[in-house]
Amino acid sequence: MVTFHIETSVNGATNVRRVRSASMQGYSFVWVEFDWGADIFKARQVVSEKMVTLGSVLPEGIVPVLAPQSSIMGEILFIGLKSDSTSQMELRTLAEWVVKPAILATGGVSQVTIIGGDYKQYQLLADPQKMDFLGVSMNELAQAGRSFSANSSGGVVRDFGNEYMIRGMARSNDLEELGNTHIKTVNNRPVVVSDVAEVVIGSAVKYGYASENAEPAVIIAVSKQPNINTLKVTENIEKNLGEIGKSLPRDVVMNTRIFRQADFIESSVRNVGSAMLEGALFVVVILFLFLASFRTTIISIVAIPLSLFGTVIVLHFLGMNINTMTLGGMTIAIGSLVDDAIIDVENVYKRLRQNHRKPREERRPVFDIVLNASIEIRASILNATLIIMVAFIPLFFLTGMEGRMLKPLGVAFIVALFMSLIVAMTVTPLMCKLLLSNEKYLDKNKADSWLTVRLTSLYEKSLEWVLRNKKKVLYPTIGLFLVSVGLFFTMGRSFLPEFNEGALVITAVTKPGVS
Repeated sequence: MVTFHIETSVNGATNVRRVRSASMQGYSFVWVEFDWGADIFKARQVVSEKMVTLGSVLPEGIVPVLAPQSSIMGEILFIGLKSDSTSQMELRTLAEWVVKPAILATGGVSQVTIIGGDYKQYQLLADPQKMDFLGVSMNELAQAGRSFSANSSGGVVRDFGNEYMIRGMARSNDLEELGNTHIKTVNNRPVVVSDVAEVVIGSAVKYGYASENAEPAVIIAVSKQPNINTLKVTENIEKNLGEIGKSLPRDVVMNTRIFRQADFIESSVRNVGSAMLEGALFVVVILFLFLASFRTTIISIVAIPLSLFGTVIVLHFLGMNINTMTLGGMTIAIGSLVDDAIIDVENVYKRLRQNHRKPREERRPVFDIVLNASIEIRASILNATLIIMVAFIPLFFLTGMEGRMLKPLGVAFIVALFMSLIVAMTVTPLMCKLLLSNEKYLDKNKADSWLTVRLTSLYEKSLEWVLRNKKKVLYPTIGLFLVSVGLFFTMGRSFLPEFNEGALVITAVTKPGVS
C-alpha cells in the first residue's frame, strides 16, 4: 500500500538508474539511485516533486520523508556513551539533546543516528474499567495527551494602540500536571487523565540494542555529506565533542574510537607516503651508482621534489585533494620523474667532458655547450614523456565507480610527469651550467665509473650473442608471450583488492519474534 506507490512514482524519473525497496511491519524504505554525474540537489528535487503526487493514494496519515544526503559509505564515525551509574534513559537523553545537536552543527554532517539506550517517554497507562465507567475512549485519552504539550493561540488583544498576543505555552514536564490534563466533562464533572490512566515515565519500544565491549551503551553513528573531506569534518566533530565532554556527567565515558574512518584514510595516506619516500631513496641510490657523481645525482634528484610540489599546486587549482588515489598516482610517477632530468644531465655532462678534452683554444663556451646539449635531446624527451602520458588517457573514459576512483590517479600521474618535463627543460640545464662546468671538477671526472664500464662491457657481449643466436632468443620469447596471454584469461577477476579497515561486520539472522 505504501512501497509500491512510491516505487511506481519515482521509476522512470529523470536520470533514475535503479529503484530498490525494503518493507517490514511499520516501515517502508525506498532507495533511488541516479546516474553518475547527476546533480544531487536536482535529483532530490525530482524525488520531492514525485512525493507530492502521492497524497491521494497513500493511506491516511502516511507522509513520505526524504532522508538526508548520505550512504553507507558516508559513515565516518561511531561514538559510544556508557556509564556505571547513569541510566540508559539518561544516556539516550544526553545523546539526543546534547551530543546530537552539537554534531549536526558541524559543517559537512549529513545525518546523526542514535542506537541503543532507552528513549524517554511520558506514558499514559490506561485503565479500561475506569475508561468504560467514565465513558472515555482511547482516542479522547490520546488527544488529551497530545494537547498537554501543544501550544495554543488566543489571538490578539488591542488596548490603547498596543497589541498583546495571547498564547498558551505548554512546556511542563511535570507528571502531576499531565495527570491533571482535562479530557472531557461527564455529568458536569471534569474528567482528567489521572482518573482513567496512570502517568509514568517509561521507555519507548526498542527496535535495536547497542553495546560497547559487551556492556550496554548508546552508540551515535555520524554520516557526512557527499564530496566533503572526511578528515576535516572528523577533526571538527572531535573538536566539538571535546567541548561537550566537559559538560557531561563525570561518570559518563564518551568513546570516539569505536569506528573512525579517518584512521583508515590516514593509515593509507601514510603507507603511500612511505612508499613514495622509499621509492625516492631507491632512485637516489641507483642514480648515484650509475652516475658515480654527487653533483649529477643532486641535479637529477631535484626533479622529484620540484615536480611533486608543482603537482600539488596544479591539483589544488583543479579542485582535487591529496588522497590515496592522487598520492598513488604520484608514487607511480616517482621513477619517471627523474627520467627526463637524467637524460638531460647525462647528455650535458657528456658534451662538457668532450669539450673539456679538446685543446683550450678549441673549446667552446660552456653556455653554448649546455644549450646545444639540451636542445639536442629535447625532442626525444618530449616524445617519450607524451607517449607515457597517452598510455594513461583511457582512464578518463571510464564511467561509474571505476571512473570516479581511477581518474584522480591518472590526473596526478600525468600532471606529475608534465611537471617533471618542465623541470627538465628549465631547472636542469641551469643547474648543469652551475654545477658541472667547473674545470677542476671535469678534470677529476674524465673517466666513466667502474660500474658503467662493467655494465657496458656486459651489454656488448650479450648483444653480440643475441645477434648471433636470433632463433634461440626469438622462439622462447614468442612462447613466453603466448603463455602469458593464456594465463591472463585464466586469472581471477575482481573490481578491487580486499581492504582491511580493522573492523568486522557481523550479520545475525534469527527466528521471527526474537528480540
